Amino acid sequence: MEREWTVEESVVVAAPADAVYTALSDPRRMKEWSPEVFAVLAWKDGRRFVGFNRRGLYVWFTEGRVTSAVPGRNFAFRVTSFGIPVAVWGYRIEDIGDGTVRLAEYWEDLRRDHRGSRLVTVLGRVFTGVRAQNRADLNRAGMRATLHRIKTTIEAGTALGRE
Repeated sequence: MEREWTVEESVVVAAPADAVYTALSDPRRMKEWSPEVFAVLAWKDGRRFVGFNRRGLYVWFTEGRVTSAVPGRNFAFRVTSFGIPVAVWGYRIEDIGDGTVRLAEYWEDLRRDHRGSRLVTVLGRVFTGVRAQNRADLNRAGMRATLHRIKTTIEAGTALGRE
């Protein structure tokens, strides 16, 4: 089985692009939506954070640094582990009319491009219990769950403080 290095999923959300961006551009909210993230701590500069993840009995953390933040358009961050690049995660927001947007979540595995990637791959398996070859499938399923939860939250108005 050939390893996948990128994954993307999308969903249509009945909300304006700015509202969608506002909700997802705060990494601390990811614990509400992601099946793996259970906590996020942000640093004062608003561009760096630490994400704490759980999958069954496995628990791990990564550091994130925001690489793109364009209101109403996109939000992305680069993830490292012990200073070694692991992945890029991001969201693209496309206005498709009638007050709806297509929200895409994407992931790119960076472990093939760094000399410490073999170490991070081994550590990833130890801490997450997931073989590198299976990470794309797991992320695809996680993205679908995450996007569905984001959509439900935003469309219910809870992301905007309208409960």
